[in-house]
Amino acid sequence: MSQGIVAKKNMKSNPYIIAEIGQAHDGSLGMVHSYIDALASTGINAIKFQMHIPEAESSEFEPFRVNFSYEDKTRFDYWKRMSFTLQQWAEIKTHCDEVGLEFLCSPFSNLAVDWLEEIGVKRYKIGSGEVNNFLILEKIATTGKPIILSSGMSSFDELDKTVAFLKAKNATYSILQCTTSYPTQPEQFGLNVIQELKDRYNVTVGFSDHSAKIETCIAATALGAEILEFHVVFDRKQFGPDSKSSLTIDETAQLVTAVRTIKTSLGHPIDKSNNENFTTLKQIFEKSLAINKPLARGHILTFEDLEAKKPKGYGIDASKFNDVIGKTLIFDKNQWDFLNDEDLE
Repeated sequence: MSQGIVAKKNMKSNPYIIAEIGQAHDGSLGMVHSYIDALASTGINAIKFQMHIPEAESSEFEPFRVNFSYEDKTRFDYWKRMSFTLQQWAEIKTHCDEVGLEFLCSPFSNLAVDWLEEIGVKRYKIGSGEVNNFLILEKIATTGKPIILSSGMSSFDELDKTVAFLKAKNATYSILQCTTSYPTQPEQFGLNVIQELKDRYNVTVGFSDHSAKIETCIAATALGAEILEFHVVFDRKQFGPDSKSSLTIDETAQLVTAVRTIKTSLGHPIDKSNNENFTTLKQIFEKSLAINKPLARGHILTFEDLEAKKPKGYGIDASKFNDVIGKTLIFDKNQWDFLNDEDLE
């Protein structure tokens, strides 16, 4: 099944980068496996899916979030067209394993949790709409596996209740700042909430993005996000409810490189009071005082007589120009000669 591309996966990677396929496969197994192979070379850590078992999670009364579909009369019909069998999900998980990507999946029913347990997942991602669904949280908590909680539609009051519930179950959890808006506009990012979540809950905090921009996750990394999640699509023009809110495969690779670079920089703080590493460069780039016109012995120097020339050390430091103004030359000086203490009375 795998085409030989193997991702470099590090479970301790920080930030931990999750690319979500979600519904971008449009019900096609071929598309699912194409996404897995395409993302394996981008440097992400995990690839995330959504497990929808229509009869267990929905009904014919569920409205469309985005009424985009030309072939599904109801959203319930859409879920049926988009769903896979347990065996197909197991094959998807195997493919992810083969290319070195963690298979991550959001369940939307207790039955989906049972399926994911049978497949063998390492952790659970809870979508924003399930944060207040204590039934499924109870089910997941009994597995003892870590939980990543997306906070997109939750107030702090609601999150407090969910966190209290998870604590009572001794669950291990992290929280993602998220805004449930597609695509999310800059005024809606809520980057400030990253630190607020850390301060309030003292857990690992990340950022779930729907902006379709790489700079959003870069900023989140700089502000301390330790998990990043975003939707991925082959092309933002393709059919589906999340296409306009997704990054492309190439943009995903660019994002990974960018956030890894930023994270490296954050791990190496600079002592701005110590510039000894720049001694040689300072000698090259900094300047010495010079004369900008021919001047005779006895001339009293003014500001208009002075220029600063590279390199440093061939004349009086340019920073000390005030010290020479008003002093008298004791030698004739040619235009562009360096000016030294021995030239002055």
